[in-house]
Amino acid sequence: MTQRQLTEYNLGQSLDDLANLDPRGYGVCRILYAAARESMGGPLAMRAAKALTNAVQPGDLVYILTGFVLPPWDRAETDGVVGAVLLARALAKALGARSMLICPEEATQAAQALVELCHLQNIKVIPFTKDASEAEALAGALLAEALPAAVVSVEAPGADAADEYHNAAGANVTPLEAKLDALFLACQQRDILSVAIGDLGNEIGMGKIAAQLQRFVPCIPAATAADHLVTATVSDWGCYALIAALAFLREDIDIMHDADLERAACETAVRNGLIDMTGQATPAIDGFGLDINASVVTLMRECVCETLTLRGTCAPWFEKVIGRGYFEGKVSL
Repeated sequence: MTQRQLTEYNLGQSLDDLANLDPRGYGVCRILYAAARESMGGPLAMRAAKALTNAVQPGDLVYILTGFVLPPWDRAETDGVVGAVLLARALAKALGARSMLICPEEATQAAQALVELCHLQNIKVIPFTKDASEAEALAGALLAEALPAAVVSVEAPGADAADEYHNAAGANVTPLEAKLDALFLACQQRDILSVAIGDLGNEIGMGKIAAQLQRFVPCIPAATAADHLVTATVSDWGCYALIAALAFLREDIDIMHDADLERAACETAVRNGLIDMTGQATPAIDGFGLDINASVVTLMRECVCETLTLRGTCAPWFEKVIGRGYFEGKVSL
């Protein structure tokens, strides 16, 4: 085992732990994380970041799917859309990737405003159909234009085994949601790398841990299963952990946004029509306000910064710890 391997493992675990802070205290994030961690065999965000780094080359296209529409307001929520655009920013900086952000019509104005806030040049915002009879053909048309190197879903609604969509309370919201599963599945059928980020189980990709969801989580789980799964208390926090892992792998902290951009992104999203999960037009994500979201970003950034800055100073400590053998057989990335 090398210092680099041990660092990837333990930093990856720290980023996962920050993404799964449980300020509400109701524990669903613990259930999801335990199941996903067992399924993936290692820290989630770091594994997904390494997979993207291996799959995506400069100039490659990445699809990012997002956008949950909430009843009774019929407006898209902040969670997912904010993180998706910040991920597009990170993929451009880390991998030289072009992104196509695909979402329901209700999220397009905010997504475009966030693109402009982040000064992104190589990203398109595309609305996707809510008509299930059109979804497969639209997915095929998009893929015929250009195949992506990867597809990432961030808090994107996922259909259950009966092709119906449900919100966190279990209400059927099928007519409200863009049928993004069709595009996700079409990518998988073409052996395109898939990454999914979710925080409950009703999101695209979460079918990978369906057995645990059905037993322990009060939701109707999505049927789709991603190659790589990142779970979190808030989907955007899982997205930020993925971004932080990319910053570490590329040894460039500027790949990750800072607290100021996080605050500006939340405010921009709300000014352009998105709402918090509570239905309020307030700069919050899943009920959490600016301070805690900015703090999560800052802590993740600081973890990456300290890891990169202190690697030389701490090298003798790594050598001694590795020599004791505790991590042998435990480190898997």
